[in-house]
Formats: sequence, C-alpha cells, structure tokens
Amino acid sequence: MFFSLLTNSNAVPTLEEIQPVAEQVKEDLRQLNPNIMLETIKNQVPALMGFAYRLAIAFLIICIGMRIAKSIRKFLKKTFTRMEMDLSLSKFLISLANAITYAIFIFMALEKIGIPSTSILAILGSATLAIGLALQGSLENFAGGILILVMRPFGVHDYIICNGVEGTVQNIGLVYTTLVTADNKKITVPNGDLSNAVITNVTVQEKRRVDIKVGISYTSDMKAAKAILERLYLSHPLILKEDEITVFVDELADSAVILGARGWTATSDYWTARWDLTEQIKEEFDQSGIEIPFNQLDVTIKQNQ
Repeated sequence: MFFSLLTNSNAVPTLEEIQPVAEQVKEDLRQLNPNIMLETIKNQVPALMGFAYRLAIAFLIICIGMRIAKSIRKFLKKTFTRMEMDLSLSKFLISLANAITYAIFIFMALEKIGIPSTSILAILGSATLAIGLALQGSLENFAGGILILVMRPFGVHDYIICNGVEGTVQNIGLVYTTLVTADNKKITVPNGDLSNAVITNVTVQEKRRVDIKVGISYTSDMKAAKAILERLYLSHPLILKEDEITVFVDELADSAVILGARGWTATSDYWTARWDLTEQIKEEFDQSGIEIPFNQLDVTIKQNQ
C-alpha cells in the first residue's frame, strides 16, 4: 500500500497510512533470526572445504599430466628422429599420444571432482559416432593416409602412376596427397583412393631399363639394323655398360619387322637416354638406307578401254 501511495503522484501518504506498513516491517525484522543463517553457513563449510580440496587435487593432477605429456612428446620426437620416420607420420603420432595423455589425466581430474567418467565416456562415444557418420568419406581418406605413411609405398619426390594420374609426389598429408605433373600442374589425390589402388612407383629404384622398339621393312638388312642398335647402346654415355645390353627381333608384324633393344641407365637419366637413342636410331637408319615403314595407302586407277 505504501508503494502504491508513493507511485500515485496525486496522493500524499499520511502518518496513519504509513504506520501499518512500518509495523509490518518491524515484525519481519524481529522474526529474522541471525543464528539460523549462521548455522546454515556453518553446516555448509565442511562441504565447501571438501570441494575446494578436491578441486585443488584435480588442478594438481592436470599440472602433473601436462609435465608428463611434455616429457612424452620430447621422448617420442627423439625416438622418431633416430628412426628417420616420415615427418607427417611422426607429427601425427606425437599429437595422438599427446591427446591420449591429456584425456587420461582430464578423466582422472573430473572423477576426483565428482563427475563420473562413465558419463563423460558415454557423451564422447555418442559424439564420436555422430561425427564418424557425418565424415565417413574423410575418415576413409584419413585411414588411407595412415596406411600410406606406415607402409611407405612411395615417398616425397617419387614419381608415381595411379589410376591414370601421374606426377612427382610433393606432399603426403593425412587426408590428401599432392602430385606435380611434368608440365607443372598440381594434382590433389584422396589418400583413400591411393591406398586401395595399384601404384606404380617409377623412381623408387636406382636403375631403370631403357626399352626401345622400332620397325624396319622386310626388304631392309635386319642384321645391319641390329648391329646399329647394339652400337648405339654401347656408345651412349648414359647407358650402364656393366649391365647386359640386349638386341633382338621382337615381332614379325604385318608391314614391318619389329626390333627391340634393352639397356640400363640411372633412373634420373632415363628420359634423356631414351630421347637421345630414339633420335640417333632414326639418323643412323636413314644414313644406312634402312627403311622404317609407315602406314600408307596405294591407290591404283584402271581405265576401261
């Protein structure tokens, strides 16, 4: 009533109207017992002290976990460096070990506070299942990246061929592998496709065989052509002389005798050696009068008399 009188700008409260309100306030203050409040606070002190103690223990557990995680990271880094492990794989394994260590100590700390770890695991399990279903394709590529980094079918700077795509490996990530083609195009390939496909690693070996096949006409001197091929292989500076050089007749085709020649060279010199030999074979055959046949159509026109 007192407040309603104050809000009414047209009415001025009198002493008779204010007195009942004052008496009610006085009675309420009389009934308020400070001992009850003090007793309530006193009863809550042990619980608060216990919670503070558990909170301090949880904080101590987290601090110890951080120091242990740091020591594990240093140990794994030194170990992987001595093993000469791939940088991407070593970083992933160190991160994984770090996450597992932190998770263990966080669970211990939460359980010390009073939060059951089973509830946390249930929540994490549900979240992991939902994320896994949403990112099924990405997880497949992630698993493929782990397999590639562990099995090492190829490495950085290797030249690979896979599913019609080829190039030099620039980077092996956990989800994608980046290739650079011979004409300097960048190709990104999902690791899931690479881990389930047939991969040809061209540069993994130190040596590579240079195979060249060339056709000559049936009227040309076959022995002279074979001698030219053998001489060119033996005289080329990039062909390894300690390995066998072979010249042979590969096939008697419809319009040509197919000759073959084989020799070995360093992998890095493969294309240079192959291009040089192909050019020299054409020049030598032309100088020796050995014909390299090509597809042609002979048309004969008959006139009726």
